[in-house]
Amino acid sequence: MRSVTLQDINKTYLDKNRKLTPVLAINDFNLHIDNGEAVVLLGPSGCGKTTLLRIIAGLEQPDSGTVFYNDRPLESIPLRERGIGMVFQNYVLIPHWESRKTVGFFLRLRDREHEVPAHVETVANITGVDIDRLLGKFPRNLSGGEKQRISIARAFARDLELLLFDEPFANLDAKFRARARVELKRLIQEFNVTLVYVTHDQVEAMSIADRIVVIDAGRIVQSGTYQELLRNPDSLFVAQFLGMPPINTFWGRVNQGEWDGSYMGRARLPARREDGREVIVGIRPQHVHLCDSAVGIPAIVERVTPYYAEKFNLLEVWLRKRRWKIQVSMNQSFAPGDTIHCRLDWNMALFFDAVSGARIR
Repeated sequence: MRSVTLQDINKTYLDKNRKLTPVLAINDFNLHIDNGEAVVLLGPSGCGKTTLLRIIAGLEQPDSGTVFYNDRPLESIPLRERGIGMVFQNYVLIPHWESRKTVGFFLRLRDREHEVPAHVETVANITGVDIDRLLGKFPRNLSGGEKQRISIARAFARDLELLLFDEPFANLDAKFRARARVELKRLIQEFNVTLVYVTHDQVEAMSIADRIVVIDAGRIVQSGTYQELLRNPDSLFVAQFLGMPPINTFWGRVNQGEWDGSYMGRARLPARREDGREVIVGIRPQHVHLCDSAVGIPAIVERVTPYYAEKFNLLEVWLRKRRWKIQVSMNQSFAPGDTIHCRLDWNMALFFDAVSGARIR
């Protein structure tokens, strides 16, 4: 195991599509990852996640700043002593090698090829997958899931201290992704390594991470456990990025110290804002409740989507050009065109400044 520290990291690229205009990919990035911690870098495409991972691995050099392994600058550590295992989205298997040769490549370079069977057996026992039957096959004879299992086995078949994953399951079907996440969690716990995992999939992040670091435009916007980020977002960006189904947002203005959303109702703000200030309210679909027509907000059902695994129906409704979502139990039956009435649970509402996106507390 080893800790990883990123100190004042900056990275700029030249965008050829914009006549070589500089594009800031990583901006004054600071992060410490403890020994044995599983950290997920989570964010939308193009936010800088993969660039950060490559900088941590030493595959790219930052324009400024330093990467430390156990308080030692990365550039001062010889390549053979870094103890990095890396798994990519596109597998990176050598096409003319049998899988056995790929998995044992690191140990073969060090004249320790005899250790390969024991490593493979350990991985197989932990994951419950018979990897040995794949070792005699070439990449062209493997499915996507089998290729990724070989790639993961290769990462663990070495003197491992730091494991780096770059969206490893993005190309796989949903059924295999769910199983692969469980297998990976078992491996991490058994080998007790430090993990940095890049993804835009919040389900993967929730399944794997001790801590999630949410990134936008090359900066950390917030970090914490999934539940901490979901319940207590610092910004509208985090509130909208996390949560399934996505959060509802309603625009309004401050009126006599309250949020005023016209027919959506009024609510007292957690902190004082001047009248006329634009404020956005966020309320998750599970915090919008059906109620009696005498007290509720009317809305017309536009679409009903069943979530069978989660055992709820998601109603997409609209009124006066506003659209929002409501989560209801599966035993409640609705159809497009139905008129319903609902109320917002103001105790669960989140308020954000409409200009800066910052949370109002």
